[in-house]
Amino acid sequence: MAAKHSFTFPLSPEQQGVLQAYVRQANLKPTDVPYTTVAADGDGFRLCLYTSGKLVVQGKKAEEWVTFVLEPEILKEARVGYEDVLTPERFEPHMGIDESGKGDFFGPLVIAAVYVDEKIVQAFDRIGVRDSKTITSDAKAEKMAEAILGVVGNRHTVVEIGPRAYNRLYRKIGNVNRLLAWGHARAIENLLETVPGCPRALADQFGPKQRIERALMQKGKGIKLEQKTKAESDPAVAGASIIARARFIAGLRKLGKRYDITMPKGASEKVRETAVELVKQHGPKILPDTVKTHFRTTDQVLEAAGHDRSELPEEDGAS
Repeated sequence: MAAKHSFTFPLSPEQQGVLQAYVRQANLKPTDVPYTTVAADGDGFRLCLYTSGKLVVQGKKAEEWVTFVLEPEILKEARVGYEDVLTPERFEPHMGIDESGKGDFFGPLVIAAVYVDEKIVQAFDRIGVRDSKTITSDAKAEKMAEAILGVVGNRHTVVEIGPRAYNRLYRKIGNVNRLLAWGHARAIENLLETVPGCPRALADQFGPKQRIERALMQKGKGIKLEQKTKAESDPAVAGASIIARARFIAGLRKLGKRYDITMPKGASEKVRETAVELVKQHGPKILPDTVKTHFRTTDQVLEAAGHDRSELPEEDGAS
């Protein structure tokens, strides 16, 4: 089997401390990576310890460093090469579901589902599929999504909910997590059209799994649904997270082109400034077609532009 060039490990607080001490003592070059407590370059590899406690090691010599340093000195156990023994469920047929855009003011909410089996997981390992949050650029995420689609073919599905539809659903459902559960259920149902024998679906923990189960229709009633924290460590969920992110990026780009403006991700001050400019150019009625209007950011934008919610279309005025 070809050497892997990307590894992800959750570290306990104690292991994080040992890693930090190692980085200080070893001949590694510190580097600046967002959302990390430690990031450094070694000979043929880069390690990034994210604030979540997740360690990502990448590079041509990543496997060598993991095998001869990380495992014996920090993890105190061997994992690489033993995935089939330690986590056999990752190779079993199942689907993973993840989303992108939930915390972004502009653009759609995208939910993706990806089916995997042993051969697909082995292919994912070879191309370095991992949680999309650890991929540092949109271009890399889109390139990785292409590679994933080349492996899974039609054994994936995407539910893209544009701003107008999202706002309509939010008014009807009244809760982000219930809306998310509805989208997860639709993704599961859609993927079961292609892989009707899939026995299990895995998603990140964002609320009671009964919410998804209640939203499932006839095809999905027989599937075993699981939720767990940090589900992105599973290859199917990681693949879904990357496809969802790539589709969100494309949707945001397309929306920006429509209004000749670059729409930033997130809900930062830059996002608010961009939305204020958009309202000044097109009026407050532009918001339901471009943003998630239940965000408090909507009120801030309207106030900064000299408007209020009463000027939104009637069905979008409620917060």
